[in-house]
Amino acid sequence: QVQLVESGGGLVQAGGSLRLSCAGSGRTFSNYAMGWFRQAPGKEREFVSWISGSGGSSTYYAESVKGRFGISKDHAKNTVYLQMNSLKPEDTAVYYCAANTGAGRTYPAAYDYWGQGTQVTVSS
Repeated sequence: QVQLVESGGGLVQAGGSLRLSCAGSGRTFSNYAMGWFRQAPGKEREFVSWISGSGGSSTYYAESVKGRFGISKDHAKNTVYLQMNSLKPEDTAVYYCAANTGAGRTYPAAYDYWGQGTQVTVSS
């Protein structure tokens, strides 16, 4: 069982930055591929980024955030980060982290565990 808790959301002006954190429990946390997704009001949950598990460091990003967002993992702290730069109003959403016992994937159904989400609001 893995429990995930996101933090770091908030209100920021367009062009600003935020860093989201996802703290995980469980001694096998490092084995999981971790993903970030987001969901805006009235829209489906959307893939943002993933980072591989099992000590790997492969990453993958949605085209909409490539070059602006960066995902990283601190195994010692059991924490995954999402650094978000050059934020745009269309980045406004609730951001969720998720853990996958397999490989990194871009669809929500592949993930076994989810956090409660953290709100990110970008004003124009």
